[in-house]
Amino acid sequence: MRNNSLEQKFNKYIIAVSIVIPVVVAILFKIKLKNFGIDVAPLSFLPPIYATTNGLTAVLLVAAVVAIKNGNRKWHQYFMTTAIALSLAFLVMYVAYHMTSDSTVFGDSNHNGLLEESEKVSIGSLRIVYILILITHIILSIAIIPMVLITYVRAIGQDFVAHKKISKITFPIWLYVAVTGVIVYLMIAPYYSY
Repeated sequence: MRNNSLEQKFNKYIIAVSIVIPVVVAILFKIKLKNFGIDVAPLSFLPPIYATTNGLTAVLLVAAVVAIKNGNRKWHQYFMTTAIALSLAFLVMYVAYHMTSDSTVFGDSNHNGLLEESEKVSIGSLRIVYILILITHIILSIAIIPMVLITYVRAIGQDFVAHKKISKITFPIWLYVAVTGVIVYLMIAPYYSY
């Protein structure tokens, strides 16, 4: 039985959060604390931590599917709630890193912040692969926000038919975002200047 009133109650919040998060992240991504006279050491230790958070999210998503297929709703709920919490933790760490650190350029082996011609030649078409993975990761990470929230609201509203229907779309996209988050980190990690 569909709990339309609960879903309608949360719709305005889902829309607001789905717009506010990407906008705020985009704004904060451009803000560097040092430009405001705030002397904070770069949080260069965060990328491997938030990449691990993405990896754990992917594992939890798969574990949640296994749990529900085995009829274990309690563990499914636990895994999914933890996956949402890890995704939020990732977001906070990602923004904190970028507010305290300069962006890393893929292929910048001499760490001068520029991709020189010799570096372009050195990485070749791998840069195109990296950019394609990164772009799809970013676009889908924005698209997944309302999908996760709608899926979650349908579950807490005990509308399991609608929950199952949307989760078949939400799951592979969220899994892709989590896995490509790890791949992006592994590809760019050699170019971080610690």
